Amino acid sequence: MKWMPKRIFTIPNALFIVLLLIQLIPDKTYRIEDRPLYTVLLAVVLEVIILAVSFLVKDGRLRRTFTDVLGVIFAVLIFWVLATIKFDLPGNAKQAVFPPPGAVLEKFTLDFSQTLINIRDSLALIFRGYLIAVVIAIPLGLFLGWNLRIGAAAGYISKFLSSISPIVYIPYAIVLLPTFRAASVFVIVVASFWPVLASTMSGVLNVEKRIIDSAKTLCVGKFTMLFRIILPAALPQIFIGCNQGLSVSFILLTSAEMIGARSGLGYYVNNYANFGNYTSALAGVITIGIVVTVITFMFNLLQRYLLRWKQ
Repeated sequence: MKWMPKRIFTIPNALFIVLLLIQLIPDKTYRIEDRPLYTVLLAVVLEVIILAVSFLVKDGRLRRTFTDVLGVIFAVLIFWVLATIKFDLPGNAKQAVFPPPGAVLEKFTLDFSQTLINIRDSLALIFRGYLIAVVIAIPLGLFLGWNLRIGAAAGYISKFLSSISPIVYIPYAIVLLPTFRAASVFVIVVASFWPVLASTMSGVLNVEKRIIDSAKTLCVGKFTMLFRIILPAALPQIFIGCNQGLSVSFILLTSAEMIGARSGLGYYVNNYANFGNYTSALAGVITIGIVVTVITFMFNLLQRYLLRWKQ
C-alpha cells in the first residue's frame, strides 16, 4: 500500500481542492449570474474519475496521462472562475462574451436534449460526406499511386485543387445541387477527399519494393496486388490522411451547416452568436470539442485494431 499516498497526493487532486476553495471567495458584480453548484458538481465528477483511474488502472503511463488531462481541466476551470466571477480583471467589461463556467454548464443541462439532436444531425452530415470521400479517394489513390505516369500528373493537379478552400465551392454547390443538405455534404466531401487521396498515393509509393517483388513472383493479378498486398502495406500512411480529413471535416462543420441547416452543432453556435447569446454559443463550442475528442479517440482505437499486425 506504499503507492497509495503517491496516487492520492497529486497535483490534479490539489487543483480540485483549490477549485472548491475559490468558490468561497466573494463574487464581484456580474451581469450574468453564475451557477457555482454546476461547477462544483462537475469538479466532483472529475475527481471521482481521477480517483477511480488512480486505483484501478495498473498501466502507470496511461494513468498519469489521463489524470494529467483532468488536472489541466481543473486548472482551466480555476482560471475561468477567477477571471469571470471572482476578480475584476482587465477586459471584464465584455462580460457577456466570456460568461462564467457555472452559467455555461447550466446551459448544457437546460439544452441537453436539443444538444443530443444537434450532435446526431452534425455527425450524420459529417460522416455522410466523409465516407463518400473515403470510398472514392482510397481506390483512386491506389490506382494513381500504382500507375506512376498517371499518378505524377494527378499529383500536381491534386496539389492545385487541394490548395483551394472548400468554402469557395459553396455558391456553386447551392446552384448546382438540389438541396442545401446536399450542398453541405458536398463541402465535407471536398474538404476530406484531398488529404485521403494524397496520403493514399504517398502510401502506395512508399511500399517496400521487396514486398511488391515477392508478390510478382507469385503472379498475382492487379486487383489482388492492389487490395491484398499494397493496401495493407499502405494502411499506416492512409490512416494519417483519413485522420486529417476527419479533422478538416469538423473544422468546416460550421461553414457547412451555415448553408441552410436548421439543426446541428455548427448551426447552434452560429445562430446563438448572431443573437448575442454567447453563453449558449460557448456551450456549443465546448460540445463540438468534446464530440471531436471522442470521435478522434474512437478512430485511433480503430486504427490500432486494424494495424495491430505492425506491433
